[in-house]
Formats: sequence, structure tokens, C-alpha cells
Amino acid sequence: MRVHFIAIGGSAMHNLALALHEKGYNVTGSDDEIFDPSKSRLRKKGLLPNEYGWFPEKITSDLDAVILGMHAKPDNPELARAKELGVTIYSYPEFLYQQSKNKTRVVIGGSHGKTTITSMILHVMNYHEKEVDYMVGAQLEGFETMVHLTEENDFIVLEGDEYLSSPIDRRPKFHLYKPNIALLSGIAWDHINVFPTFEGYVEQFEIFLNEITEGGVIVYNEEDETVQKVVSETTNTIKKYPYRTPKYRVEDGETLLQTPEGPMPIEIFGKHNLNNLEGARWICQLMGVDADDFYEAIATFKGASKRLEKIAETDTAVAYKDYAHSPSKVKATTQAMKNQYPQKKILACLELHTYSSLNPEFLEQYQGALDAADQAIVFYSPHAVMIKGLEEIKRHQILDAFQREDLEVFTNPSDFKTFLYNHDFRDTALLLMSSGNYGGLDFDEVKKYL
Repeated sequence: MRVHFIAIGGSAMHNLALALHEKGYNVTGSDDEIFDPSKSRLRKKGLLPNEYGWFPEKITSDLDAVILGMHAKPDNPELARAKELGVTIYSYPEFLYQQSKNKTRVVIGGSHGKTTITSMILHVMNYHEKEVDYMVGAQLEGFETMVHLTEENDFIVLEGDEYLSSPIDRRPKFHLYKPNIALLSGIAWDHINVFPTFEGYVEQFEIFLNEITEGGVIVYNEEDETVQKVVSETTNTIKKYPYRTPKYRVEDGETLLQTPEGPMPIEIFGKHNLNNLEGARWICQLMGVDADDFYEAIATFKGASKRLEKIAETDTAVAYKDYAHSPSKVKATTQAMKNQYPQKKILACLELHTYSSLNPEFLEQYQGALDAADQAIVFYSPHAVMIKGLEEIKRHQILDAFQREDLEVFTNPSDFKTFLYNHDFRDTALLLMSSGNYGGLDFDEVKKYL
């Protein structure tokens, strides 16, 4: 097959391009800018465009498909040419569905925990040498790409993102996968720029449940009240399997999971991650992995990239980075650090970087989110607010939202770096939470100052 990618440089898009190349497809692509790691990975496989920009002449009638990325604009000249020639145009999720119509589709949905749960499932399958197709939103240890597609594998495991499918398809991605087996980890209002009301956001998960194939399965976190309500009210004829956080304890900085064979040390920590683990256990069971085999494999799981990822450790200090940005995840991650390192001072740094977190009306959702930290820092860039076309945010609005008198607020990247690099980290656990990089912070450099 001949497939052309419009906006091939995106994290998800370039991984799909690599997967199709590996499958034997003839892959081409365009983009107006491509950064590493996408750039070097595409170059290695001979898929990096010779020059940046959009070239309608690349779109020819002999193409089997055009895959349109979110980075492209609705008036993209290559897209216009594809429409003119009648070439089949797919969004990323639409194409994944086409590739998996004859497989058992396992879709992991929820406002938070999706990547971690999907990663856990794939780790267990890989550990036991069970071949599955997959799409996950982070680079995993032991996996070359974030997407893997074959003709022969029976299962495909898909991380079900609720964000939009493409510039011309405003449906959330996870509405298009039609799962046979689904999981719902939690619902906490996010993507306020697309779903301006909580009710409108919750509705997307109601639709997700309705898209599960008749007679299919929903595994769900019964500790989340909104999830519980959405699952109980669905009229879809599906099987429902609830899960909750398993029993565990923390001793001397080590998390011990209670199993039928007794306490078992695990690499990950935090109540939310233990909750994720239990959801993954249920899914693996439905995919043919029994509890004993699951526990054997999960004991070696170190976590997904940027999800409570340890970046440095000394005799007296430790540092983690985490993708956390939504209020509920920030609160859970900060509390997890406090529980894991009760003898250390917790320094929690949060960058407000997403559309939702930089919206003055949404800010109040962060009340109490950093309360578990001994010292709390919030960083945001007024320039990023301006670029996103959002209303200006004042320092006092941040202070009012978090309701913490000793909160420190930074808006200048160099000032934040100066603070960080001159800090005394003795007996400290540093937590850097962001979906960005604090205006150019080199996380590897942080290690030198710990």
C-alpha cells in the first residue's frame, strides 16, 4: 500500500509511519517543522521529508490513503489536493481502526492513567512473550516504537485519547476504535478549550461506552464517582467488571503490593499507580494472563516515560519528573511522593502549560492540589498564554486558585532555573510536573545540582 502522511513529524504520527514502514507499506510524508526524536527516527528509516513545507504535487491518484495529523490546518494545500483527487483521507484513529477491524480491540480510556495502564499491559505481554499489536502514548523500555501493527496478531491494545481526531474530524479519538474490551480509569475535567463544560466532557465518556461492541466488556475504576455513574447509566449491553485500589503498604521507601502469595515489592509507587495496576491486571486476565503470571511480570515494571520517572538520586536526595498537569493528577502525584518519602522534604514544581491549566476560569480546579508538598512552586509563561490567545493571568489569580499562602510563582525561565540550581537539596525529594519543559529546562542538567 502507498500511504502519505500530512504532518508526519508529530509524536503519534511518526510512530504510525514507522510502524507502517515496518509492515512493508510505501510511506511518504510532509511537515512544516520536525523536531527530535521524530526527526532522527524518521531519517534513520529514510522517511524524513527532503524539505519542509506542503507540496500538493506529492498527492497523486495512485495513493491508497492519506493520513491527516492534528498539526495540519483545515486549509492545508495537500489536504485540498487529496479531496480534489478523491483520495481516501483518514484521521489517525480512523486508520488504526481500519488496521484492526479483524482483531480484538482493547481500548484504555480515562482522563488520567491511560498511558501507564497501557504500558503495564504491554510490559506484561512482552515479559511473557505474548505478541500483540499496540498504540501507546509514551516510549516504553523494550519497545522500539509506540505503534506496532501486524496482520497476524489477535489482540491490539490502544490508548484511548479523548482529544480530537483531526483538523476536519472533531470527534474524540477514542470514539472511533469500537472496543471489544475497554477500561475507564477516571474522569476529571480536561481539554477545556474543546469541552468548555464538565457535562460536555463527561458526555464523551458516555459515547465511549456506547461504542463498545455488543456483548463486550468494560473494566472500570469504581472508586471514581463519575465513572461509577457513567457505567451504571449506560444502556449498552456489555459486561461490567469494577476494580479498586489493591492493598499495599510503604516501608522504608519501598512499596509492597499485597498478593495471594504475600507482600511483593514493586518499582512503582503512589495510590493512583496501584489503582492503575489493578485495572491492568483485569485487562491482562481478559487477555489470557492469570494473576500469578501478571504479578511476576509487573514486579519488574519501572513505569512509562515521564510518568513518575526517577531522573536522579543521591545519598540524601531524589528527583522525579512527571507529565501531571490536570488538577486531580497533580494532587495524586504530589501525595504519592509524600507517602513514598515521608522523611524527606517534598519540593513540588508545577508548570501550567496546557490550554486548560492556563485558563483563568479553570484555575480554581487546582485548589489544594499541591497541599501535600512541603514547598510548592508554580511556573507559567506569560508568552505561552499570549501565543495560545488566552486571557492574561496575574500572579494573584494563581495564589487565589491554589489557596496556599507560601506558594512561590515564577514566570521567567531563567529565574526558575536560578532558584532550582541554587537550592539545597539535602533530604529533599524533588518533583517536576509538566507537559512542557519550564521554558527550556534541561532535565539532565538538574541531576548535576542534586
